Amino acid sequence: MKLAGNLLTTPQSIHGDSGDSSTLFPGFQTLKQLDRSWTSREKNSVAVKRALAESVTCFSPTRPKMSSIRALRQLSAVSSRAAVSRAACSAVRGRLVSSLPVSGTRAFSVSARASGQGTGPLIADVALSNKLHEELKYEKETIAELASEPDFLRDFKAQGKWQLEDVTFNDEVNMTRKFGNENLRLTFSIVDIRGEHDEAFDNESAPEEGEEGSNEEEVLTTYPIRASLTVTKSGVTGAMSIDMMCQEGQFVVDNIAYYREGGLVTDSTAEGDWRRRGIYMGPQFDTLDVGLQEEFDKFLQERGIDGNLALFIPEFAEYKEQAEYVRWLEGVKGFVDA
Repeated sequence: MKLAGNLLTTPQSIHGDSGDSSTLFPGFQTLKQLDRSWTSREKNSVAVKRALAESVTCFSPTRPKMSSIRALRQLSAVSSRAAVSRAACSAVRGRLVSSLPVSGTRAFSVSARASGQGTGPLIADVALSNKLHEELKYEKETIAELASEPDFLRDFKAQGKWQLEDVTFNDEVNMTRKFGNENLRLTFSIVDIRGEHDEAFDNESAPEEGEEGSNEEEVLTTYPIRASLTVTKSGVTGAMSIDMMCQEGQFVVDNIAYYREGGLVTDSTAEGDWRRRGIYMGPQFDTLDVGLQEEFDKFLQERGIDGNLALFIPEFAEYKEQAEYVRWLEGVKGFVDA
């Protein structure tokens, strides 16, 4: 009886009397070859250990021939599976290695990484600083003639009616006045200024061809500025607040509110703002009787809330906005360059 690969010879070779294992059973040479071909992990597998143990005992002359044949078949099967497993692992490992991306260069250069860390001069900072410098130079050249106090402001102060409270770096302007036993406080903000006039108004105000340009000085400012007037009286607990819109040389009243507590009208705390929300603010001014509206207008004009003041506020707001813009440019540029 023979097994493929000449692992077994004749039955007589198995039950011979010789003590040489290679003579009795040439298949031992095959076992040695298999043992050398297996890896340490394959030797430790349960299937290999079981096959080896059975092969060693079945190769004894006292064991039947069929047991040795079965053992060799098991060893051959285990060896075949191990070979296939090693081939599969090698193929998968080859595919994984070939699929990995090979980077010839770094994703970021040294200069880009340094810029991201904020070390050294940054290109964006230098460009921004240069642009700020250009804008600042242009604005300073534009207002060079305004280095001294403008004429309109000097004339307004010479009248002596209102005290102007202009705080640098603030967008709000306060004007105060004493009128009899009343204390008047008018507040407006420069943030209401728009950089450009309405296109529709410009088209309407533009002189037609052939007309003289002498009326250009009569064109008034078109952007509205909100103003709030607070009126308090000495020895009186109440106060009156009048919200108005200053535009085109006149004041347009929007609302008149009365406060039983005079201090509440100027309370800028969160509690004061919360308390004002629950107070009845009165009707819209334009819903009042026309005669009542006219009397309120006279009341305001008598206290200096007139056309002259309505012309001064937009002009001063534009003057202050320009000065604050230059200060803003200087501050931002200094911070960027630091």
